[in-house]
Amino acid sequence: MGGGIAAYKVCEVVRHLVESGHMVRVVPTESALRFVGAATWAALSGEPVRSSVWDEVHEVAHVRLGRAADLVLVAPATANLLAAAAGGLADDLLTGILLTARCPVVFVPAMHTEMWEHPATRANVATLRSRGAVVVEPAVGRLTGPDSGPGRLPEPEAITTLARRILARGVTGLAADLAGRRVVVSAGGTREHLDPVRFLGNRSSGRQGYALARAAVARGAEVTVVAANVNLADPAGARLVRVTSAAELRDAVRAAATGADAVVMAAAVADFRPAAPYGAKIKKDPDGGVPPPVALVRTADVLAELTGAGAEPGRVVVGFAAETGGAGRDVLTPAREKLVRKGVDLLVVNEVGESLGFDSPDNAAVVLGADGSETVIPLGPKDALADVVWDLVAARLPPPGAAR
Repeated sequence: MGGGIAAYKVCEVVRHLVESGHMVRVVPTESALRFVGAATWAALSGEPVRSSVWDEVHEVAHVRLGRAADLVLVAPATANLLAAAAGGLADDLLTGILLTARCPVVFVPAMHTEMWEHPATRANVATLRSRGAVVVEPAVGRLTGPDSGPGRLPEPEAITTLARRILARGVTGLAADLAGRRVVVSAGGTREHLDPVRFLGNRSSGRQGYALARAAVARGAEVTVVAANVNLADPAGARLVRVTSAAELRDAVRAAATGADAVVMAAAVADFRPAAPYGAKIKKDPDGGVPPPVALVRTADVLAELTGAGAEPGRVVVGFAAETGGAGRDVLTPAREKLVRKGVDLLVVNEVGESLGFDSPDNAAVVLGADGSETVIPLGPKDALADVVWDLVAARLPPPGAAR
């Protein structure tokens, strides 16, 4: 734990992890103890707290703790701590543990915007990521004093969720296979305004898109989420771009996708928009008359544009197809046609309906591949579906550093 004011928020992270059944050993720097005392960490974790290599030297704590850990979570990770870790310094217990740990290491930065954006910090972050460490993107928001911008520590619940996902992957021996990759995920549902108070929309909550973002961060990727009208806690470690309409989503995805290794279009994007939205609220006819018809026009096909003329070679593109099945309807036949028509590498086909797909914690799907493959994902948490999708994406990515 680094010495930053955001250390107070990590108290909740420790509490959540302990309540989940994990054994947590808090190793603060001397500066961190100026913000939150050792007694607080000991009470929350139920474990002794050490910060110096000179405490109980015979145990060689920096080696023992580093070897025994299933996860090293550095939060808050200050600019100084990132620099020390990148440089391989080991002048206290925490940095010594970082050199001996053979488990996943996650840095959750927190600092002022100018420090986060400084070339030295960016170089240190790149170095740590190149070694397989997960360095999450900080949140954007209020910092100390009147300042606001990138550099805020993500919320404790989001950090805890990230830690749990990485621990779950560690159990199965899976590495950060997306380290060094840039990925874009769209989430939620677009809205097309009819008038200043009404819109055409859909039921997509953004849960699946956010699950995909969380999974990608946990696997080491640099993640940008284009979120359309999502009312969920921000996924820790992802850069968030908020949009409303299909046109705004198109612009944001195109900008973020430049140079990206993968784009996963999980958002439900409107196919049509009103040709001429009303400038004032449409009023009911007091005599019970029928309102005027609304002329619709097609929106841009964002998915097809990503794979069409000028598409970047080597980029893996994943589409989603929400289909309504039942009563003898075959959802895979139109989905296979869509796979070819859109030119995507993978198409995630999920049946939607009441309590199925949209705004539900669970999902089931069949993932169709352009190579003719079919991967069935049984009903389960959306986080589980997200990991299968990234497994399939990772298998299709060119080797790191290969020409694209």
